[in-house]
Amino acid sequence: MSQDRHPEVLAQRASTDDGPGRPGPSPFEARLRRAPQGDGKFPATSASAAEIVFYQLDAKILERETDIPKQAREVVYYSLAIGHHVGVFDCFKPILRCSVDFYERLVAAFPDGDARKKLDGLRRFGEIIIDKTHTRLLGAAIETVRDAVGEEEGAWLDTLTASLAAIEREPAIYLMGRRRS
Repeated sequence: MSQDRHPEVLAQRASTDDGPGRPGPSPFEARLRRAPQGDGKFPATSASAAEIVFYQLDAKILERETDIPKQAREVVYYSLAIGHHVGVFDCFKPILRCSVDFYERLVAAFPDGDARKKLDGLRRFGEIIIDKTHTRLLGAAIETVRDAVGEEEGAWLDTLTASLAAIEREPAIYLMGRRRS
């Protein structure tokens, strides 16, 4: 590796600014923006108990030789999409943590359908990814159950909703949910 190489942070936490030339938020995105942000620290789990943790992509780091001109950003985003094969590293931060029992009760509150099946993937596979293709599906399902769940579940769903809004604003962001023993 040459001396002048350095890591570059390409995508960080999405801001709520639409930016110049970008159209305003979609109706779904506007609803998500109004959602309160939870702290992701409920309900408490013991260190030894199995738990569910959702991580949000916080940054992508790419090793490169020179600065990337704005005109070339589409190429960079394509490179990010193909991932680690071009020296891209995903950096995650935990945003939601709960017990497995809590998560299973929460998923059971969702009506049968694709959203419930997506969230239930954690039980079946031990890990799920939530990206731009899932935001509307999950957002609509959360809206249907939000008022029917308890305070803790509602706060958890509010944090998930805020993360879905971040994905809507910046499609390079995604969530990874994992079961940890």
